Amino acid sequence: MYDWFDAALEIMIFVAVTVIAFRAARELERRLNIRQRLNAGGPVIAAQPVLRDERVRGDFLNWVQARTSISDPAERGKLRARLSQAGFENPSAPIVYVVLRYGLALALPLALILGLALTHRPGSFFTTVMLPLLLCLIGLMLPEVVLKRQIASRQSTIEHQFPDALDLMVICMDAGTSLEGAILRITQEMRRSHREIAREFERVSEELNAGRSQADALHNLANRLEAPAIRGFVSLLVQSQALGASVAQGLKTYAVEMRGRRALLAEEKAMRVPVLISIPLVICFLPVIVQAIMLPSIIDIIRVLTPALKASGQ
Repeated sequence: MYDWFDAALEIMIFVAVTVIAFRAARELERRLNIRQRLNAGGPVIAAQPVLRDERVRGDFLNWVQARTSISDPAERGKLRARLSQAGFENPSAPIVYVVLRYGLALALPLALILGLALTHRPGSFFTTVMLPLLLCLIGLMLPEVVLKRQIASRQSTIEHQFPDALDLMVICMDAGTSLEGAILRITQEMRRSHREIAREFERVSEELNAGRSQADALHNLANRLEAPAIRGFVSLLVQSQALGASVAQGLKTYAVEMRGRRALLAEEKAMRVPVLISIPLVICFLPVIVQAIMLPSIIDIIRVLTPALKASGQ
């Protein structure tokens, strides 16, 4: 039977093993990062936004930032870029992500151990050792999985909203508006209906107003979103301005291509529906249909063969 001393001892052992494992993983990660920098020729630090206050407020958040892997500016920049792709743009977002990750890794096993102690259930080797380690691993991986799904979902939303923003930009430039004015118009008109793409163009407008060049602001947009449609759009604008070509005409052609691409994606999803429907049909319905068709014949065969087998046996 469990008592409080056994539970406290298990908690202390688990915390000690977890801290040692985290320390070893952090040291190994630091050594790998140093080796990668030496091979690549030095660290690459992401450019800081113009109008954003990057200071982290709070003693606890600053302590977490100084004591974990995000103390390295390069690692913090990579994590911040991924969180920005998911829509989390607060300067404290990387620290909150790290706290949530380590907190889940510690809270889930401790909750299991306390639950076993309070219920006074005898635990086996699996429930006292393997299951807490498995919950610790789940706690470490769960925020990463959720972050990847959020990034993919936001990129899909932006690619779906982008053709509408591109059409509005073409209309504005046909009316004689500059590129900066067209971007500002997109942020004003689409703030409610297309919130994600409007927010990204609003950041571009803020960088342009702060004095950053159009090429740099547009390249920052492509680097933030990592979407093929946005990257092609940025390349089109930058090359058109560099070569002196008509930006409006290039945007019209690109808008037609984006509309066609969205239609193709919709058709692709529609063509996948019969394949996806066939899976539950084969697994759930087909065996029942086969049984319903074959069962009368099987019963008739049994009724005919059973007397014949009995007669031949006599």
